[in-house]
This record gives sequence, C-alpha cells and structure tokens, in this order.
Amino acid sequence: TTQVAYFQKYIKMAIVKSGKVVIILAGRHAGKKAVVIKNIEDGNDDKRFSHCLVAGIARGPRKVTRGMSKKKVEKRSRTMKPFVKYVNVRHVFPTRYQVDMDLKKAVDEADLVGDKKVDVKKTLKKIFEDKYLNQKSATSEKKAAGSNYFFQKLRF
Repeated sequence: TTQVAYFQKYIKMAIVKSGKVVIILAGRHAGKKAVVIKNIEDGNDDKRFSHCLVAGIARGPRKVTRGMSKKKVEKRSRTMKPFVKYVNVRHVFPTRYQVDMDLKKAVDEADLVGDKKVDVKKTLKKIFEDKYLNQKSATSEKKAAGSNYFFQKLRF
C-alpha cells in the first residue's frame, strides 16, 4: 500500500502539468487522449481532490493516405470532435509527450457552463484542426512527436 500511495503522490505532484498529453482512464471518455490545460493540485471548494482541466478528442480525424488530395484531407480532418472537462488526477494516465497548443486562451473556466461550453468546443475544434493539418510547424522535435501521438488513434 505504501507503493501505491507514493505513486499517487508522484503523479499528483510532478507529472501532470499544462501541455502534457494524458489518457483518460475513467468515465465517458475513457481511453481517449487529452491535453492538460490547468492543474489544480490541492482541490478547491467545489472539488476537494486534486484535479485538472483537460481538452481532448472524443472522435479523432479519419484515416488519410498519401494519394488523397489536400481538399479531401481537410474534409476528413473536420470529423474531429473535442471535449473539455475536469478530471480527477487519479483518472488520468500521463504520457511522456508534450504538446505546444495554447489552450489556456481558448478555454476560460467561467465559460464551461451552459451554452458557452458549445462555443469553447467550437474554438477547440478549430485549434485541433489547424494543429492537425500543420503538425510539421512545431517548435521542437519533441513537441512535434507529441502532436503526432496526440492525433493518432489509441491502439489497445
């Protein structure tokens, strides 16, 4: 039991940071990849446990082959469907990948209720599509690898 407690403390503190690609382990989006936007380590009045705000892909882009035209590739990338939610830190699996998407500006915490959440998802969809179509324009090779991993379907 001490190893489990140590592992949970380790995940809580160091690994789950903004920009990190994680895999959701529980709930509706279990098995989906997401990017951490904000990490709340000690919890707050609403949620008394450490949690993080994540934005991820509920439905990924369709398969693209080399022979497809640019127009068809763009059309197939439009099938992406994003999600935004707060997740308990124990329900995410951090990966080794980082992504250089600036999602803090797109997702304002006050907008996550009611009709405003729809607008947030629309802006997220636009950001994800742009990043998917321009993956090679990453700031570093490490971030490019993270972006590539984020948009691939999880095989398990």
